[in-house]
Amino acid sequence: MSLLLKLLAQRIALGLLLLFLVSILIFAGTLILPGDVAQQILGQSATPEALANLREELGVNDPPVQRYFDWLGGLVQGDLGTSLTSGKAITESIGRRLGNTLFLAFWAAIIAVPLAILLGLLAVRYRERWPDKMISAVTLASISVPEFLIAYVAIFFISVRLRWAPSVTTINDSMSLGEKLHTISIPIAVLTLVVLAHMMRMTRAAILNVMQSAYIETAELKGLRMFTIIWKHAFPNSIAPVVNVVMLNLAYLVVGVVVIEVVFTYPGMGQYLVDHVSKRDIPVVQACGLIFAAVYIGMNMIADIVSIVTNPRLRHPK
Repeated sequence: MSLLLKLLAQRIALGLLLLFLVSILIFAGTLILPGDVAQQILGQSATPEALANLREELGVNDPPVQRYFDWLGGLVQGDLGTSLTSGKAITESIGRRLGNTLFLAFWAAIIAVPLAILLGLLAVRYRERWPDKMISAVTLASISVPEFLIAYVAIFFISVRLRWAPSVTTINDSMSLGEKLHTISIPIAVLTLVVLAHMMRMTRAAILNVMQSAYIETAELKGLRMFTIIWKHAFPNSIAPVVNVVMLNLAYLVVGVVVIEVVFTYPGMGQYLVDHVSKRDIPVVQACGLIFAAVYIGMNMIADIVSIVTNPRLRHPK
């Protein structure tokens, strides 16, 4: 096996091991959540006998270790379990929600990633001048403000005052693509602002680090235009850290949309998770947590693999 394949296999194995450890943490964390799902289903007027019978039927009286391995065995077979409150298979219920979350994250990424790279290149091109200072100031402000506050401000001005887009972003299959994009335009704008700043600043820092190299000075002495030097010489050699930060922010777009989905009542994974946390539906909470963890770990693993492939220094031990 070549060194590259060996390194890739190691990254994949570490990712799977990390996902296994995270599954243990998720299962253990849900066990200590307050509340009783049987009480939640039957209500406050339920008798002790009815509560005991329902707990036995739901399997919550089984030992935690047995419940964990039963849950893990189902996961290996693609079975996320059954919702305790609705009695439906979680896989069926979560599919549409996951699709909605990925739809929102995809369109936010389509705007945020190219815009962040372009702004990073412009900031380097006009370093220490007013475009660089203005871009840095705006991005620092967007990093400093919580996303839920940005969301409420956007709702007030764009939806309430200007009436350009709805504040409740409910989408369905009967809507056209244009109607869906118009409906989720405010959440897309908020998510773009949230992830744009980090990606832009990391792009700027990575390119500036490469700009100190000797071959950049050689290109300047040849009389090449500064933007040509940045785009053709500096940016390709700083692609590895840029890919890392892009992947981290793409993971955030999927994992970190919980707050945005709740604010806008968007029918995605975040809203689904919050609804079932309030119902103490443990299998649903576990399934959502594991999916979020798998997405985050997967994105990090892809970033590591891209770095190994694009950077020869990472393929050779020191």
